[in-house]
Amino acid sequence: MVSESVFPTMKSLDADKKSSKSENSTSTAAPEKEEVIDFSKVKVEPLFEEFVDFDTFSKSDFRAVKVKACEAVKKSKKLLQFTLDDGTGTDRTILSGIHAYYEPEELVGKTLIAITNLPPRAMMGIESCGMLLSAIHEEEGEEKLHLLMVDNHIPAGAKLY
Repeated sequence: MVSESVFPTMKSLDADKKSSKSENSTSTAAPEKEEVIDFSKVKVEPLFEEFVDFDTFSKSDFRAVKVKACEAVKKSKKLLQFTLDDGTGTDRTILSGIHAYYEPEELVGKTLIAITNLPPRAMMGIESCGMLLSAIHEEEGEEKLHLLMVDNHIPAGAKLY
Protein backbone atom coordinates (compact mmCIF):
# COMPACT_ATOMS: atom_id res chain seq x y z
CA MET A 1 0.00 0.00 0.00
CA VAL A 2 1.36 3.43 -0.95
CA SER A 3 1.50 5.82 1.98
CA GLU A 4 -0.10 9.20 1.46
CA SER A 5 0.15 12.24 3.66
CA VAL A 6 -3.12 14.10 3.35
CA PHE A 7 -4.46 16.95 5.42
CA PRO A 8 -7.73 15.89 7.06
CA THR A 9 -9.63 18.72 5.39
CA MET A 10 -8.43 17.57 1.97
CA LYS A 11 -9.58 13.93 2.32
CA SER A 12 -11.66 12.76 -0.64
CA LEU A 13 -15.18 11.59 0.08
CA ASP A 14 -14.41 7.96 -0.81
CA ALA A 15 -10.93 7.74 0.74
CA ASP A 16 -12.09 5.26 3.41
CA LYS A 17 -13.66 3.04 0.75
CA LYS A 18 -10.51 3.18 -1.36
CA SER A 19 -8.23 2.32 1.55
CA SER A 20 -10.40 -0.62 2.67
CA LYS A 21 -10.51 -1.95 -0.90
CA SER A 22 -6.74 -1.71 -1.25
CA GLU A 23 -6.18 -3.35 2.14
CA ASN A 24 -8.53 -6.20 1.27
CA SER A 25 -7.09 -6.61 -2.21
CA THR A 26 -4.98 -9.69 -2.89
CA SER A 27 -3.34 -8.17 -5.94
CA THR A 28 0.19 -9.32 -6.72
CA ALA A 29 1.08 -6.15 -8.61
CA ALA A 30 4.26 -4.43 -7.48
CA PRO A 31 3.68 -1.24 -5.49
CA GLU A 32 3.97 1.90 -7.57
CA LYS A 33 7.07 4.00 -7.00
CA GLU A 34 6.44 7.57 -6.02
CA GLU A 35 7.52 9.93 -8.79
CA VAL A 36 10.53 11.96 -7.71
CA ILE A 37 10.49 15.47 -9.11
CA ASP A 38 13.74 17.39 -9.43
CA PHE A 39 13.02 21.07 -8.78
CA SER A 40 16.68 22.13 -8.91
CA LYS A 41 16.31 23.49 -12.46
CA VAL A 42 12.99 25.23 -11.86
CA LYS A 43 12.65 29.00 -11.73
CA VAL A 44 9.50 30.68 -10.40
CA GLU A 45 8.44 34.30 -10.48
CA PRO A 46 9.22 36.26 -7.31
CA LEU A 47 6.38 36.97 -4.89
CA PHE A 48 4.72 40.37 -5.08
CA GLU A 49 6.15 42.79 -2.56
CA GLU A 50 2.99 44.87 -2.47
CA PHE A 51 0.22 43.61 -0.17
CA VAL A 52 -3.43 43.43 -1.14
CA ASP A 53 -5.98 44.09 1.59
CA PHE A 54 -8.47 41.40 2.59
CA ASP A 55 -11.48 43.34 1.25
CA THR A 56 -9.90 43.47 -2.21
CA PHE A 57 -9.03 39.77 -2.12
CA SER A 58 -12.49 38.76 -0.91
CA LYS A 59 -14.10 40.38 -3.97
CA SER A 60 -12.56 37.64 -6.17
CA ASP A 61 -14.98 34.75 -6.71
CA PHE A 62 -13.03 31.50 -7.17
CA ARG A 63 -15.17 28.46 -8.08
CA ALA A 64 -14.73 24.82 -9.01
CA VAL A 65 -15.88 24.29 -12.61
CA LYS A 66 -16.42 21.06 -14.58
CA VAL A 67 -15.25 20.91 -18.19
CA LYS A 68 -18.25 19.85 -20.29
CA ALA A 69 -16.56 20.51 -23.64
CA CYS A 70 -13.28 21.94 -24.90
CA GLU A 71 -12.20 22.80 -28.43
CA ALA A 72 -9.49 24.67 -30.26
CA VAL A 73 -10.55 28.14 -31.43
CA LYS A 74 -10.41 28.35 -35.22
CA LYS A 75 -7.80 30.79 -36.56
CA SER A 76 -5.92 30.72 -33.23
CA LYS A 77 -2.85 28.65 -32.38
CA LYS A 78 -3.10 29.40 -28.65
CA LEU A 79 -6.73 29.54 -27.59
CA LEU A 80 -8.93 26.77 -26.26
CA GLN A 81 -12.66 27.39 -25.75
CA PHE A 82 -14.09 25.75 -22.63
CA THR A 83 -17.76 25.08 -21.99
CA LEU A 84 -18.02 24.82 -18.22
CA ASP A 85 -20.53 23.82 -15.58
CA ASP A 86 -20.15 26.44 -12.85
CA GLY A 87 -23.07 25.18 -10.76
CA THR A 88 -25.54 27.85 -11.91
CA GLY A 89 -27.36 25.69 -14.46
CA THR A 90 -26.16 27.90 -17.32
CA ASP A 91 -23.02 26.98 -19.28
CA ARG A 92 -20.06 29.35 -18.88
CA THR A 93 -17.60 29.96 -21.71
CA ILE A 94 -13.97 30.72 -20.87
CA LEU A 95 -11.16 31.04 -23.40
CA SER A 96 -7.63 30.23 -22.34
CA GLY A 97 -4.35 30.55 -24.25
CA ILE A 98 -3.03 27.13 -23.21
CA HIS A 99 -3.22 25.07 -26.41
CA ALA A 100 0.58 24.74 -26.46
CA TYR A 101 0.31 22.77 -23.18
CA TYR A 102 -2.94 20.80 -23.51
CA GLU A 103 -5.04 19.13 -26.17
CA PRO A 104 -8.75 19.90 -25.77
CA GLU A 105 -9.93 16.30 -25.49
CA GLU A 106 -7.70 15.57 -22.47
CA LEU A 107 -9.45 18.26 -20.42
CA VAL A 108 -13.08 17.16 -20.86
CA GLY A 109 -14.45 15.87 -17.57
CA LYS A 110 -11.80 17.56 -15.42
CA THR A 111 -12.60 19.79 -12.45
CA LEU A 112 -10.71 23.09 -12.67
CA ILE A 113 -10.56 26.36 -10.73
CA ALA A 114 -11.83 29.58 -12.28
CA ILE A 115 -12.28 33.16 -11.20
CA THR A 116 -15.84 33.83 -12.28
CA ASN A 117 -16.46 37.50 -11.59
CA LEU A 118 -14.06 39.09 -14.05
CA PRO A 119 -15.79 41.31 -16.61
CA PRO A 120 -16.46 39.48 -19.92
CA ARG A 121 -13.71 39.92 -22.50
CA ALA A 122 -14.01 39.28 -26.25
CA MET A 123 -11.21 37.24 -27.83
CA MET A 124 -11.32 36.18 -31.48
CA GLY A 125 -14.96 37.31 -31.51
CA ILE A 126 -15.93 35.02 -28.61
CA GLU A 127 -16.88 36.37 -25.19
CA SER A 128 -14.82 34.84 -22.37
CA CYS A 129 -16.50 35.02 -18.96
CA GLY A 130 -13.77 34.37 -16.42
CA MET A 131 -10.28 32.94 -16.19
CA LEU A 132 -8.95 29.47 -15.44
CA LEU A 133 -6.14 29.32 -12.91
CA SER A 134 -2.78 27.83 -13.83
CA ALA A 135 0.63 27.46 -12.25
CA ILE A 136 3.55 28.56 -14.40
CA HIS A 137 7.28 28.25 -14.01
CA GLU A 138 10.42 28.16 -16.11
CA GLU A 139 12.48 25.01 -16.45
CA GLU A 140 15.77 24.97 -18.36
CA GLY A 141 14.75 28.16 -20.16
CA GLU A 142 11.32 26.82 -21.20
CA GLU A 143 7.98 28.00 -19.80
CA LYS A 144 5.86 25.23 -18.25
CA LEU A 145 2.17 25.56 -17.40
CA HIS A 146 -0.16 23.35 -15.36
CA LEU A 147 -3.88 24.00 -15.08
CA LEU A 148 -5.06 23.75 -11.49
CA MET A 149 -7.10 20.56 -11.38
CA VAL A 150 -8.87 19.38 -8.26
CA ASP A 151 -10.60 16.24 -7.03
CA ASN A 152 -13.63 15.36 -9.17
CA HIS A 153 -15.67 14.90 -5.97
CA ILE A 154 -15.77 18.71 -5.61
CA PRO A 155 -19.09 19.82 -7.11
CA ALA A 156 -19.39 22.42 -9.83
CA GLY A 157 -19.89 25.84 -8.28
CA ALA A 158 -18.16 25.08 -4.98
CA LYS A 159 -16.64 28.34 -3.70
CA LEU A 160 -12.98 28.46 -2.78
CA TYR A 161 -11.79 30.48 0.17
